Amino acid sequence: MLKLHDVIKTYAGKSEVKALAGINLAIGTGEMVAIMGPSGSGKSTLLNLLGGLDVPTSGQVIVAGTDLAGESEKGRSLFRRSTVSYIFQAYHLMPTLKVRQNVALPLHLAGMAATVIEEKVTRALQDVGLEARGNHLPDELSGGERQRAAIARALVTDAPLLLADEPTGNLDSARGAEILELLRTINRERGTTIVIVTHDHNAASACARLIRLRDGRVEGDSAVAGGGV
Repeated sequence: MLKLHDVIKTYAGKSEVKALAGINLAIGTGEMVAIMGPSGSGKSTLLNLLGGLDVPTSGQVIVAGTDLAGESEKGRSLFRRSTVSYIFQAYHLMPTLKVRQNVALPLHLAGMAATVIEEKVTRALQDVGLEARGNHLPDELSGGERQRAAIARALVTDAPLLLADEPTGNLDSARGAEILELLRTINRERGTTIVIVTHDHNAASACARLIRLRDGRVEGDSAVAGGGV
């Protein structure tokens, strides 16, 4: 699913900052992987490259057979629409839209028929246990329910790759555990490849594999005992 070869990413400024300093990495289809590291280690930069939100300064970023480094901005936009979905720490739900409407947004943007949208939204809400809350506004939901709504929005496109940026960061331990169990179920039942950037050791332990970054390089890459089960 994902392959990075000699990936370097630098940012220009008063002094050049090398966010990634030669990453070589492969993640297989259907894996659930955590990426950890201290602030400034390159985690967010790596996630942006995997999702086609940015391109490397040099090297290859191949996702589902597409070398994103060689794609135009339009090409990467089309790639994101069909291949990748996101979950963010801050949910990013539209406050004036009900849950069903929030979940349906990416399908409307893709120009799908109303009947297809209705079917897909219903399934996604069922998968996250939120069907009964579909006609509520985000402000009427708990933090855990908002994150479930955000996950439903990510699932509704049936994208094979799910990127999660600190998905438990705004939740207490109990709600965080529920979200992690939900992600494991999605990985197991749908076969979705999931990559989680996190500071949360509980989130990392829910995954089958842990990649550690430091100073823009892979410091460690190992299986997680009991993870992903």
